[in-house]
Amino acid sequence: MQDLDEDLERAAAAPDAPPVAVPTPASPKKKGNVGLLVGLVLIGGAVLALVLSFKDAAVYAKSVDQVAAERDKLAGRALRVEGNLVKGSLVHQEQPCEYRFRLEEKGQQLPVRYGNCVVPDTFRDVPGVDVRVTVEGKLTADGGFDATLVMAKCPSKYEMKDRAAKGEAMPHDKPSN
Repeated sequence: MQDLDEDLERAAAAPDAPPVAVPTPASPKKKGNVGLLVGLVLIGGAVLALVLSFKDAAVYAKSVDQVAAERDKLAGRALRVEGNLVKGSLVHQEQPCEYRFRLEEKGQQLPVRYGNCVVPDTFRDVPGVDVRVTVEGKLTADGGFDATLVMAKCPSKYEMKDRAAKGEAMPHDKPSN
């Protein structure tokens, strides 16, 4: 150990000795932080891209009166509209097979065209029975609605029992001719 001390003293005392460069180790912590930051930015960008791509795929659920108030904003977007079937408005055409009817909510009406032959059993225009209908599709340029799906809400079994006891027809009962 003493030899080492003596060597160090001689080296320090020698004026002609070249300076010794002490290498500094690269900080692995900085490299790790940059990699983590890049990874987080990429993940954040991917999540943002997914959210923005689903914006056009979203289906807005609105009532007939809301659609009437926001017609310009909702034009061309996929919509789900809910309202009551207007009595006497349901018309079925065989060739080409389609249903036309109107939905109503808070005094506003929406004409609907459904170009399909298959409708739910509860989708009937029965006197004295309110039929709640939900349709999916898009608003047309003429102010109507082009439906791709029709769903009719069936009254609860308790409501049906009360109405049947009063002699009322149920929406799923087919009217006799």
